[in-house]
Amino acid sequence: MTALPLVFEAPKRVAPPRHLADLDPAERRAAVGELGLPGFRADQLARHYFGRFTADVDAMTDLPAAARERLRSLLPPLVDPIVEQACDGGATRKTLWRGHDGTRAESVLMGYPDRATVCVSSQAGCGMACPFCATGQGGLQRNLSTAEIVEQVRRAAAAARDGALGEPTRLSNVVFMGMGEPLANYKRVVAAVRRITEPAPSGLGISARGVTVSTVGLVPAIDKLAAEGLPVTLAVSLHTPDDELRDTLVPVNNRWKVSEVLAAARRYAQATGRRVSIEYALIRDVNDHPWRADLLGKLLRQQVGTKRVHVNLIPLNPTPGSQWDASPLHVQEEFVARVRAAGVACTVRDTRGREIAAACGQLAASEV
Repeated sequence: MTALPLVFEAPKRVAPPRHLADLDPAERRAAVGELGLPGFRADQLARHYFGRFTADVDAMTDLPAAARERLRSLLPPLVDPIVEQACDGGATRKTLWRGHDGTRAESVLMGYPDRATVCVSSQAGCGMACPFCATGQGGLQRNLSTAEIVEQVRRAAAAARDGALGEPTRLSNVVFMGMGEPLANYKRVVAAVRRITEPAPSGLGISARGVTVSTVGLVPAIDKLAAEGLPVTLAVSLHTPDDELRDTLVPVNNRWKVSEVLAAARRYAQATGRRVSIEYALIRDVNDHPWRADLLGKLLRQQVGTKRVHVNLIPLNPTPGSQWDASPLHVQEEFVARVRAAGVACTVRDTRGREIAAACGQLAASEV
């Protein structure tokens, strides 16, 4: 299969309107001052948005009516839910969002016995062109704004609180594994992570250790993220340990080879003290060979270190028109055993949302 060309720069589009979540605390006070209001109104507005998960200015009755009208401009509508689907007994819920300019992206809210997780998109589409991923095959429309990303999380937090997953619960985890390559939208993603992890009223107050940022291996951006002082988990979508196959499966490998990506992963783990997750979609007769499992374990042990890395094996999820399939169970089990034999932790990801095309690699912003 011929891969699409890589796209690092998003096409130029009309930017979303400025939103409270785009601004840091100092910028919020300045924006409120521009509206002729005292700075403490910014904290009040943020307390409602980040602390109570509300964007309805009319419900903020502790604010004077005149102030509410002025502050309305800082909470413009950014994304509208146009399709919502559920499966797994209601424990997995996918939302298709439409932006101000009609672009679409998806997020997935998942409930587990010990946590609630939302998988968010950082771009509308994706320019990385991985041929086994529905999002990558659709191409890149544009980057999402910081606020468009935060809105996915805020709404998921409100939904979890209000019992959308069954019993009311607190949103505890955020994974940047939806549509897009997060590190190709670096500035906005890092700003969104700060809004997500800062305590209320500055942010949503989710622990940085509950946030995972994925990447196909943009080495300079990995190093930049390591210097941000954000102890989030880095997930590297490796998918094969050899350059020959990875050049096809993950086309960015033509720019940064496996050894360079693993070196960056080691530097990230050293800088942050966080164990790096290696994502590996297991594809029948493509990357599931015993020798690749052995090579993967060997490279991770030698180049990253067994205490700094964990392999997250993902049975390939079906996508429309794909001729590839997940590996048989006995092949999967042997692959896990061989990686573990190298001293590297390896587990199989719990597959959620396949029935509604909400699983890894299936997000395509479709209405059906």
